[in-house]
Amino acid sequence: MMEDTSRLLNMKDMPLCWRHICILLITSVGQALGGMLAILVGVIAPLIAITRHPVLPFWGQGVLCASGLIGIMFGSLLFGWLSDKFGYLFFFRFCPLLVTGASLWVYFFPTVTVLVICLLLIGIAIGGSYALDPSYLSEIMPEKWRRTMLGISKAMSGVGNIIMIGVAYMVLKQTGEPTDWHKLFWVLALLAALTFLARFWFVESPAWLLAHGKQAEAERNLRHFLGQDVYIGDAQPTKKHSAVSPVARRELFSRKNIKRIILSGVPWGCEGMGVYGIGIFTPILLLTLGLIHRGDSSFERVVESLRFTFYINLFVMFGFVLGLSLIRRYNLIKTQFWGFVLSAAGLAVTWMGYVWHAPADVLLAGFLLFELALNAGPHLSTFELPSRIYSLSERAGGEGIASALGKLGAIIATFVIPLLLGWGGGGLVLIVAMAVLLCGGIITCWLGSQVLNEKNSINR
Repeated sequence: MMEDTSRLLNMKDMPLCWRHICILLITSVGQALGGMLAILVGVIAPLIAITRHPVLPFWGQGVLCASGLIGIMFGSLLFGWLSDKFGYLFFFRFCPLLVTGASLWVYFFPTVTVLVICLLLIGIAIGGSYALDPSYLSEIMPEKWRRTMLGISKAMSGVGNIIMIGVAYMVLKQTGEPTDWHKLFWVLALLAALTFLARFWFVESPAWLLAHGKQAEAERNLRHFLGQDVYIGDAQPTKKHSAVSPVARRELFSRKNIKRIILSGVPWGCEGMGVYGIGIFTPILLLTLGLIHRGDSSFERVVESLRFTFYINLFVMFGFVLGLSLIRRYNLIKTQFWGFVLSAAGLAVTWMGYVWHAPADVLLAGFLLFELALNAGPHLSTFELPSRIYSLSERAGGEGIASALGKLGAIIATFVIPLLLGWGGGGLVLIVAMAVLLCGGIITCWLGSQVLNEKNSINR
């Protein structure tokens, strides 16, 4: 018997309601945890360098800083593939639980070995969130608000940055001891535990159920999320047994998907050089470029660098706000391309100011332009792009691959930057970062329109 939908709201074009906001907040915590992890590693690295004797070699610092990102890369691939096959819900709840356990482990047993292992585990969990959170969000939001909500979700990483900078500054300022770095993990454990509890309200993804032929359960779960007066709409399977099987890994990497993989993954990796490479090492770069002079000891200068990092990360949020205002008005590919170009230009200003011994304000202005452009453009668009170019049956897997490639770029950046600092200081880091960002812009310009046009022609 057909259900009378004349008095019901279609989920695709229904107005935004408070339930959508709850879903947005709960599915965005993974982004906040990722931002917090990036800042946490950037704070811990110089503190360990101060307290450890003998000092970690450059490659050891690279391994320490890259371990969380290695976890994110593998977590994105693993949980993206598993969730396409077995459903989203279990892994959606498991990820924050894993963050909680690993954070408590390093809090109570603060050795370098335990730290590396726990950063790897936390990264795996956050990588799973990167693959799952946008899938849940994009499938439940009304079409009119989908891009905006994905953008707001991504912007939560900037909120995570600011929270962790503030906590780190207060804790280290109060304790005055570099050996207290492990105490910073309590805030990560607390937020992850609260997220785990909040996600018990969630049920299995309606879109995933529908794609697997479970229409009645999909309708029931949708009403759990959005209310009894909402229906799925015209997204019906054509036959009872026509549900799309989970796409195998080999099919995701097939020849027809190569352009989509390159477009969604390689610029994301280039963006990772800025967000994670420069982002993690911002306190160290500020010290290397001579922008931090206050403080008699290395510890005091590290704490003071956090204050400057806080101000810089406010421009991360300004960038997100600007990006959210642009994301619904302008072409996604153009926004990403110009974001790459302008962020590279910002680093060029900082580099020239450093080489020509310009006033500190000039170097900071370049840094702020870099953060503004990067977060208004690629940091938002690379997160949204996979959901725009992959179909439902391969979406979580495609987003997982893109996120994994993005984190591969970030891993390379975080491993290489300590070496670059040893070889040529902050100036060499800025030159390499500029080249990587411009590479992301070139690939975006080259493949962007092609891939989107191909998808639109298939949909027609």
